[in-house]
Amino acid sequence: MEQTIGFIGMGNMAQAIVRGFVRSGKINSRQLFAYAPHLDKLRRNAEEIGFTPCPSAGELVLASDVCIMCCKPYQIEGVLQEISPLLPGRVLLSVAAGWDYAKYSPLLPAATRFQFIMPNTPAMTGDGVLLFEATHSLEEKEREEIMDLFGSLGLVRELPSQLMGIGGTITGCGPAFVDIIIEAFADAAVKYGLARPLAYELVSQMVLGSARLQAVTGKHPGQLKDEVCSPGGTTILGVEALEKAGLRAACMGAVEAVMTGKR
Repeated sequence: MEQTIGFIGMGNMAQAIVRGFVRSGKINSRQLFAYAPHLDKLRRNAEEIGFTPCPSAGELVLASDVCIMCCKPYQIEGVLQEISPLLPGRVLLSVAAGWDYAKYSPLLPAATRFQFIMPNTPAMTGDGVLLFEATHSLEEKEREEIMDLFGSLGLVRELPSQLMGIGGTITGCGPAFVDIIIEAFADAAVKYGLARPLAYELVSQMVLGSARLQAVTGKHPGQLKDEVCSPGGTTILGVEALEKAGLRAACMGAVEAVMTGKR
């Protein structure tokens, strides 16, 4: 992809995407631009990651063929008021949760081509999930190119608008939930004598390997669990403890809390 790409906002998600693009080799760092309100921090990130910092959102848009809205959702309307006159003829992508095609449409100039994407932080290492809303206004060829580019960050899937919320909850919030599980198992390993760095290494590789095994084989997770649980063995004792503690209900409850906004 030869086009220039500009990031409005340079928080954790934007940094994950930029690092993933650079790591993949599909994008040269000279093609990447970014704007964020704290210019000193932006410049430090630019030196570390490899992109060109811009002093204003307007200059960022002028330097970019494709703009990616990575700021906080509550900041979007204010940013659009500043850059809207510059958007016609350009592509605008947004990774802000809840800001889908229907929400953006009334605020964008008619000639702006738009796509809502839900990424997640494992995109940094090429292990992400990138959800593309089915409703969009991109041209067919440029959408294929953008999906191919984001494919360098992980698994790309298209979802209808009404499923972007649950899809984004599972893939976007899910890493935090899994990180808690990794930390908990590592704490248990430390309790029984493993050094913490080794505990994290072993647990993270176990989670990675288990997930990959399911993805590659396509087997039901319950079947894979059964294959580890020997009759009268040790693993089934741990499974019983997890069931008694309500692990399944806790995982489903976490998703329910995000979807309903209950605190």
